[in-house]
Amino acid sequence: MKKSEFFQSLCAVFDQEVDGASFEERMELIEKCFSEYQKKHDKKRERPNYGKPWSDGELRIVLQSAPTVENCLRYAKLFGRGYGSIELIYRWASTADRDIPEDKADDVFIAHVKRIAKEVGWRAS
Repeated sequence: MKKSEFFQSLCAVFDQEVDGASFEERMELIEKCFSEYQKKHDKKRERPNYGKPWSDGELRIVLQSAPTVENCLRYAKLFGRGYGSIELIYRWASTADRDIPEDKADDVFIAHVKRIAKEVGWRAS
């Protein structure tokens, strides 16, 4: 299938009515489906920085945004990493020190995330 044919067939699907949903509701559904599709197929994307250490600057950028699916996808693409890696950053940043499991207490990645999270003003519950 050519790109133009693919585009036309996708738009035809987008134009279909959805149980009386408004245009805005349909757009939200399309965006949600697109996000879920990207998450499901995350391993198919190139991830050149997968498993490599994070810089302070990269963590600051991630932690200065809300922990949403859209932001996780955005930063995974931007930094060449997996969706789950970004999700973990948000998860560890929001975990109180007392709630970190003992076997993870000395984890370098977690300590790095916690340090940057504190710098940018995150408060774990």
